[in-house]
Amino acid sequence: MGEPVRASELPSVSALAYLGDAVHSLDMRRRAVLLGLSHAEDLHRFVTGYVNAAAQSRMAAALLPRLTEEERAIFRRAFNSRHLQRPKHMSIADYRRATGFEALLGMLSCLGREMRLAELLEAAYQSEKEDKKSDTED
Repeated sequence: MGEPVRASELPSVSALAYLGDAVHSLDMRRRAVLLGLSHAEDLHRFVTGYVNAAAQSRMAAALLPRLTEEERAIFRRAFNSRHLQRPKHMSIADYRRATGFEALLGMLSCLGREMRLAELLEAAYQSEKEDKKSDTED
């Protein structure tokens, strides 16, 4: 892969969200394998439990207080993008938060901020894991 881009050269928020979706999916696939999952159905179920707009929206909400001003700015730009077409099965707010989450991950990846990316991915994973745990306890 090439050198990280400068913040002033970042692509559009839709391109960042596209990249961020792949970054998040790869992170969750890595976690699934490291957890010892090996059957295709188990791997798929685990990953899709985290890589979907509803889960990403919850993760974004949990991360917002931790974000820097620069990170909040990219999140807001993606959230407010006029080019979003939400799926019929979810609220526009959830879909916009999920898109902001993906754009944030895409930005950090483009800028080569791997440590910050890993930190936020871990925090997002832990918050969603706790949310899933509390759902099963209810």
